[in-house]
Parts: sequence; structure tokens; C-alpha cells
Amino acid sequence: MTELRQRVAHEPVAPPEDKESESEAKVDGETASDSESRAESAPLPVSADDTPEVLNRALSNLSSRWKNWWVRGILTLAMIAFFFIIIYLGPMVLMIIIKCFHEIITIGYNVYHSYDLPWFRTLSWYFLLCVNYFFYGETVTDYFFTLVQREEPLRILSKYHRFISFTLYLIGFCMFVLSLVKKHYRLQFYMFGWTHVTLLIVVTQSHLVIHNLFEGMIWFIVPISCVICNDIMAYMFGFFFGRTPLIKLSPKKTWEGFIGGFFATVVFGLLLSYVMSGYRCFVCPVEYNNDTNSFTVDCEPSDLFRLQEYNIPGVIQSVIGWKTVRMYPFQIHSIALSTFASLIGPFGGFFASGFKRAFKIKDFANTIPGHGGIMDRFDCQYLMATFVNVYIASFIRGPNPSKLIQQFLTLRPDQQLHIFNTLRSHLIDKGMLTSTTEDE
Repeated sequence: MTELRQRVAHEPVAPPEDKESESEAKVDGETASDSESRAESAPLPVSADDTPEVLNRALSNLSSRWKNWWVRGILTLAMIAFFFIIIYLGPMVLMIIIKCFHEIITIGYNVYHSYDLPWFRTLSWYFLLCVNYFFYGETVTDYFFTLVQREEPLRILSKYHRFISFTLYLIGFCMFVLSLVKKHYRLQFYMFGWTHVTLLIVVTQSHLVIHNLFEGMIWFIVPISCVICNDIMAYMFGFFFGRTPLIKLSPKKTWEGFIGGFFATVVFGLLLSYVMSGYRCFVCPVEYNNDTNSFTVDCEPSDLFRLQEYNIPGVIQSVIGWKTVRMYPFQIHSIALSTFASLIGPFGGFFASGFKRAFKIKDFANTIPGHGGIMDRFDCQYLMATFVNVYIASFIRGPNPSKLIQQFLTLRPDQQLHIFNTLRSHLIDKGMLTSTTEDE
């Protein structure tokens, strides 16, 4: 008995604030561990057969393996056709961004059962609007500076664009704080973080896609086509020759499909680049023409899109019998793009597979039968868009005289004169202008 008393006497007593926080944690709805354990214990959803009835009837005599092959093949062709329609329509790409955002946010709602959170669905879409306004406003100001300066409302919006964007975000931030409810604190902050990470993944990458488009349609079509080609050819090689598993996150991916897809994509990239480099509508950047008051894609192609003659290494000469080959310099860059699309791009898909396994879902949505949601088809594209943007900035883009002149013309006359005199003195010092020219 004495021993028991001594043990109790030495037992540490929890401070009152600890007890208070414990009780508060109980009141505060479900904790992180509760949410995670519930997500872990949740059974995998049984995916319903969302294949169109027409295809089901036409392919009813085939085995499930070949039926899946034909369904994926037919719907892939349909998606490629839809892809070209989107390119033609232009602004429709924004609809894809919204759909991708909707699919990821919906997963958060379903996993954390957060449909009843006050204001949160509204705030998620509000933040999407704010971020899109910021990024697209920056793009318009950067690429169409002259047009913006000509229109008074646009000029004001451009001048205070960042302040307006930040004010809009602050309104959303304050609305979120005001919507906090004691029993949902943790859950609300989970979803707040979920929304911002989704915005980072979807909207930021989409902004880079738009920047790539303004550099010339070829910088959009070739990379995205390489990813599509790699996806198709890796599936084909894996379907017919696949034996060796590639990665545990995607058990159906094989080394045979991975390697076969790589070589097929490099060849495809070279051929597609050769065809597209000969057309100005694909290689010219989008510019605003002051004379016609319209947007144009007509230009004198740069050296990147002019045929040049290259010497073939001696080892290859003995095999093919050619000493030289005529090709576009862009085709050399296409090898880098197709290599990234084949070797690194699939890791975007593996990342998405890990994400889906973490939340025990098969697809992001069931928008496209046999393929899942829009995000299931664009998981590799976002990584590719970032690479292309970085590649252009690092190895392609140089100073843009057109943008420089546009900004120069918006300066005050005295500022223009000062720049003119400075430039003239500089050219005289370099010997490009003579003193005679200066006197005249």
C-alpha cells in the first residue's frame, strides 16, 4: 500500500492547459489521424463500366483484354480530334483548366467529407478566379503592351494590376478566416491548403502553357503531341511485348513499353517538327499589329526554322551512305523535347498514380470512358509545359526588339530623346555611326 502511494505521489500531473487542449481537440471535429485512418480504411471504389453502350455491343465477343484495347484506341482517336478542335478554338483551353481544378477539389471534398464546410466551395472557386485574373493579366500586359496602353480602362487596370489582384486575394483570405468554425478548424485548414496546392499545380502550369503558345504554336503542339505519342506508343509496346514491371505505383507499366515509347516518340518528334517548321502560322509568335489593329502570326521565320545543311558523323555515314543532311535546327531541339516527354514526362503520371492510391481512387473522374478524367490525361502535360517554358527561356529566347520599341513609344518625349542621344553616342563609340552622321 505504501509502495502504491509513493508511485502515485511521483506520477506527473498533467497541467491544466494540456487537459484543456485535449478537450478542445475532442470538440474540434476529426483530427488529422482520424481523417487519415478513415481514408486508409476506406475500401477502394468499384468503378462502374462507363463504356458507351454502342461499343459494348460491338465488342461483346472479345475478351476483356482486347475489349479494353479497342475501347482505349477508339476513344484515344476521339480525344486527338477533340485536341485539335481545342487548338482551333483557342480560349477553350481555359475550360480544361477549370475542369482539372474541379476534379482535384472534388477529391478533397469526397475524402474529407467537407461538403458542409461553410463557404468553402464558394471560396475555392473564388481563389481560382483571383489567381487566373492575376496570371492572365500579367500575360496580356507583357505581350500586348501597345494595345493595353491605347485603351484607357485597360491602361488603368494594367498599371494597378498587381494591387487589384492582391486586394482580391485578401478579400478571399479574410472571408476564409471569418468562416472558421470551432468544430471544423483542422478540416478547414486542410482544405485551404488543398485548394492552394491545386492552384499551384493547375493554374501556374496553365499560365506557362499560354506563354509557350505566344512564342509560336509549334512550341505548344510539338511538346503536347510528343506526350500523347509517348502515352500511346508505350501502351502499344507494353500491350504486345510487355513482360517486365517498371514501377510499383503503376503495375501495368513495363520496361518494354517505356523503352519502346521513347524511341517511337523521338522519331515522331523529328517528323512532326520537320512538317510544322515549314509553315509560318506555326512558327511565328502572336503579335499585335498597330496598323491593322489586329493580332497576327505572320513574320519572317528565324534561323531556327530555316533549312540548314549538317555533316553526318563518319560512323553513321558508313551505315546510311549520306555525308550531309538538310534539316531545321528546331528538329535538334525537338529531340530534347521528345526525350523529356518520354523519360521524365511519365513521372508526372507516376506522381498522379501515387496521389490516387493515397486516396484510394482509381481515376480523378469518369469524364472519358476507359481513360478516367481530364486530369488523368493531363498529368504528364503539366510537367512538360514547365520544361518547355524553362527550355525556351534558357536556350531560345533572346531580347525582343518589338517589345522594347513598344515600351519606348510609351515614354515621355524628353525620356525618348534622352534614350535616343544615349544610343547614338553608344553607336558612334562602337564605330557603327560616324561623326559625319552625327553632324548631319
